[in-house]
Amino acid sequence: MPGPTAVLDIVALRSFVAVADCGGFHRAAEHLVVSQSAVSQHVRRLEKTIGRPLVERVGRNSRFTPEGEALVGQARRILAAHDDALRHIGVGDDRESIVLGTTEHAADELLGLVTGALSSVFPDSAVRFRLDRSSRLNDAIERGTLDLAMYIGDIQGADSVSVGALPLTWYAAPGWRRPPPSAPIPLVVIDSPCTIRRRALETLSRNGFKTNVVGEAAYLAGVLNAARAGLGVVLVAGTGGAPEGLERRDDLPPVPPERLHLRTREAADPRLLDIAAEALRTVLVSA
Repeated sequence: MPGPTAVLDIVALRSFVAVADCGGFHRAAEHLVVSQSAVSQHVRRLEKTIGRPLVERVGRNSRFTPEGEALVGQARRILAAHDDALRHIGVGDDRESIVLGTTEHAADELLGLVTGALSSVFPDSAVRFRLDRSSRLNDAIERGTLDLAMYIGDIQGADSVSVGALPLTWYAAPGWRRPPPSAPIPLVVIDSPCTIRRRALETLSRNGFKTNVVGEAAYLAGVLNAARAGLGVVLVAGTGGAPEGLERRDDLPPVPPERLHLRTREAADPRLLDIAAEALRTVLVSA
């Protein structure tokens, strides 16, 4: 157990969160513009401080341990407080910021699209992003700490706008075999409450399938890692191809696309919503 003088390194925490947000060490390194070995060293530094493993190998892939899953959430809060403190005292990037929030679902496909569109229209502003649950994104919009939110699930606020829908697709590890009709379908899902989790369970139940939640994780990266390990099937929202290490499964009931909503804080520049909506409609399916 870490002693009272244990300190969590901010740089290491940023790399650790990037692993969760980007879905692996390689993509995290590309996002941070550092080497993959540097990201690995940062994670090992955190493990030394915590005194327990945060990431474990599963075949050729890796996934967060329960302690790792817990630390991701805490790390997000630490980094947000750290960055807010610097901005409050005028240290660091002195440009006006546009803070964009989105759920993890399809973030790797949609986030770059929207941030690029916003940066082109607001070249003098620093576009920052935050990944979180839909409910917490809407809470941040209400508090005014988030400028624009992209979220799925139930519509929050009369000012929300639906801009299209994300296709929902079943995936599993190569070689995964669907159980016989009498056996339940093993599912790996994000912790409740989660819209995609609910849609998966409802669709299978409606089509007469038994289900068994064999794995849960707080973040999408953990769910995908569990599916890559062959633990079960996962329902994924996205407009691109299969996640790395997974294959599409068309032998399970199709799930209708999930609507994506946009919402801006009160008094935000009205162009934010229009720019994001225009960018997203180029890749989303009709809702």
